[in-house]
Amino acid sequence: MKQTVLGWLAWLLYRALSLTWRTTLREPAALRAALAERRPVIFAHWHGDELALLQVAKGYRLATLSSPSKDGRIMATLLRLLGARVAVGSSSRGGAGGLRALLRIAREGHNVSFAVDGPRGPIYKLKPGVLETARLLDCPIFYASVSCDRAFHLHRSWNRTFLPKPFARVEIEWRGPAPAIARADDPRDPQLLSRLEQLMLQAKRDARVPGQQQFA
Repeated sequence: MKQTVLGWLAWLLYRALSLTWRTTLREPAALRAALAERRPVIFAHWHGDELALLQVAKGYRLATLSSPSKDGRIMATLLRLLGARVAVGSSSRGGAGGLRALLRIAREGHNVSFAVDGPRGPIYKLKPGVLETARLLDCPIFYASVSCDRAFHLHRSWNRTFLPKPFARVEIEWRGPAPAIARADDPRDPQLLSRLEQLMLQAKRDARVPGQQQFA
């Protein structure tokens, strides 16, 4: 119950803040076509960018995986209030069941959102879950480049989360697509992981804006 109440409070705060943001959203033609035709896609991003991205959850019909931890239950409540579908699980607790639930939701007509560096990091190190999900759904991956001109930064958190300040200018650009790997491919293949990781790191570097802390 406590986590549900905290999730509602987080939603009220987030909703009030996000209504003040000046958000620019850029989508490649392939993504616009997939959304128009309701073909499934995966939206991939690094940890830390999620609070800027939550505002698009409803419009993109997102489904995502949330941890069964206390913080995860707060986030799950927030996500549901913002219009997302949530499957509960993580790579360390209930991962297989969570992935099965996520795949089921995706096959009902939702797109999957992934923080690709896993529930515990290390940050900016791609984990195989996003490739495995793309392989099972046979769908492309689009990855985020996110910038913000003013934000509250949680520097002590491993995931370097930031929350845009009131009236911040937020820019979200989706890049790709990176095609799904073949059925015969191993999502743990270091070369496959490195290929997408480097594309996403470049998108992260390109997202820097004047006045924002440099990517490291």
